[in-house]
Amino acid sequence: MGACVALVVAAGRGRRFGGERPKQYLALGGRPIIRRAVECFLTHPRVDDVLAVIHPDDRALFARATEGLDLLAPVAGGDSRQDSVRLGLESLAGRPPERVLIHDAARPFAEAAMISRVLDALETAPGAIPALPVGDTLKRGQDGLVTGTVERQGLWRAQTPQGFRYADIARAHGGLAGTALTDDAAVAEKAGLPVRLVPGSEDNLKITTDDDLARARRLIGGETRTGFGFDAHRFGPGDHVMLCGVSIPHSAGLAGHSDADAGLHALTDALLGAIGAGDLGLHFPSTGAEWKDAQSDILLRKAADLIAGRGGAVANIDVTIVCEAPRIGPHRDAMRRRIADILGLDAGRVSVKATTTDGLGFTGRGEGIAAQAVATVHLPPET
Repeated sequence: MGACVALVVAAGRGRRFGGERPKQYLALGGRPIIRRAVECFLTHPRVDDVLAVIHPDDRALFARATEGLDLLAPVAGGDSRQDSVRLGLESLAGRPPERVLIHDAARPFAEAAMISRVLDALETAPGAIPALPVGDTLKRGQDGLVTGTVERQGLWRAQTPQGFRYADIARAHGGLAGTALTDDAAVAEKAGLPVRLVPGSEDNLKITTDDDLARARRLIGGETRTGFGFDAHRFGPGDHVMLCGVSIPHSAGLAGHSDADAGLHALTDALLGAIGAGDLGLHFPSTGAEWKDAQSDILLRKAADLIAGRGGAVANIDVTIVCEAPRIGPHRDAMRRRIADILGLDAGRVSVKATTTDGLGFTGRGEGIAAQAVATVHLPPET
């Protein structure tokens, strides 16, 4: 084990953020938030190893989010943040480092200079945290009314990474298990360990709400683009149709070179259009034998990979299915979840709707199904 290990805490469920996917796995500028967080330490010359503490249910999410990164094998966290940190520290006991940096996975902008300030402070103190002085007037309140003003002099906003001498903080966490303290500096204080303050950074925000995520995207900069896609397939032999990655029982199938999923085809075109990358036929020609009977989620993932390759991220999508039958309503939520899973999005950023043409046109005559999609994509600044 190296002399300094960064312990990235990612076992939380992000309930305050909302949505089905934990916030640390959401995309930010084409990379998951947790990937950005661990990369802050992987690229720092004074950090030897990075260890993530994750929720046991998130192993597949974590593997996908950190693919290709040189990390220690993740360890499972506990019921609270304090439990998770303790379990992470205990996993290092066999080959203990000299120092440990404990960082929240929801903070993707820990700058190198700030990490260095924390490590420098550990030369003269057993603990150190980055912090910012409180600049706003603080009020106490109850039932919507102000009940008092809090003196702000001497108050600081604590951030992470919080640095400690490993032996000290491991012993402190072991002795205070189950006390529900809010950060590791509080654990150190309770154990009688001095903790030094070093300057933090206003950009070192913790992504807790949608507003925080929007601010993080503004920090990255770049531009927002929109793409539109359309696709249609005629009915043919079969007993089901594939729409938005979901198999729906029907009296006929859809004819096409691949699985004829009009919803995912329209969405793939929308993503390609948002980045000016041509269309479905250009990337997946019907003359290509490799795409014969291909599942359309493969096509959609390839379009998403093109966006990620440019450092971009899918912000939200909206798909409309046009048909007289089958009924889409009972399958709408399954479609949203499937698309969200393919693209690594929260389902709240995916809309699937359905409409008819009141008997008009080929869909109205029951000859086939059409779909259209709109996709919004965020791209980072061009370098």
